[in-house]
Amino acid sequence: MKKFMALSLAAMTALALAGCGSGTSATTAAATEAATEAKDTTAADTAAADTTAAEKTASDKTYIINTDTTFAPFEFENEKGDLVGIDMDILKAVAEDQGFSYEVVPVGFSAATTALEAGECDGVIAGMSITDQRKEKYDFSDPYFDSGVGMAVLADSDIDSYEKLNGQNVAAKIGTEGCKFAESIAYKYGFTVTQYEDSATMYQAVLAGEAVACFEDYPVVGYEISRGLGLKLLPTIEAGNSYGFATMKGENPELVEMFNKGLANIKANGKYQEILDTYIAK
Repeated sequence: MKKFMALSLAAMTALALAGCGSGTSATTAAATEAATEAKDTTAADTAAADTTAAEKTASDKTYIINTDTTFAPFEFENEKGDLVGIDMDILKAVAEDQGFSYEVVPVGFSAATTALEAGECDGVIAGMSITDQRKEKYDFSDPYFDSGVGMAVLADSDIDSYEKLNGQNVAAKIGTEGCKFAESIAYKYGFTVTQYEDSATMYQAVLAGEAVACFEDYPVVGYEISRGLGLKLLPTIEAGNSYGFATMKGENPELVEMFNKGLANIKANGKYQEILDTYIAK
């Protein structure tokens, strides 16, 4: 009898233990599943937070845009000391259309491209001609203005052709299409080219007799002449390249994309033409 009772107790204990073991396994599995779900949820939340943070960072970025100092009517200081012009107004309209922030730093054309290549700014808008050579280094936007090169001389000068430049000195601004063109015909017509950092100094060289002519984008020198600059623009206008907004190649592709979209939109809604009409007389 005692032996039977002992066996029964042993069997009951074994069953109890087996029951406890089964319960523990189910509980552990449930807990593991819950922990996995919690981990997945946390990972998803973290990923979502990272995406939101990235989007916020992109939208909060202020792009540094370098430009020229005196290249009216594209960029110049008005009577109040504000930087204005076609480039400035287009940039502002595009940024408002696309919702990005920027800061303009006027440093001069040559310094602007140097800063871009050194990573000191995100983009350049300064009446920059789109050329195959520049495309090797920069990513350009769609063209926003088609220009051309003209030659300006003193208002009372008898120089009316390239042939009359023989033996003379002419002025041009460093890194511009005007300078490139002047140098391309200098040997043929027998003149020398002196380069200047900015348009104002270049014009002054002609006014002071240091040069008999200057080569410049026609809307730029034409604008200054309309404001009283004592020069005249010869009728011959050489075909020029289109202007584009530039970033360093492979960098800030989103900025170029936004510029292109914004440019298309302001052309469609009439804002672009309104800007041109403000600075270029019909």
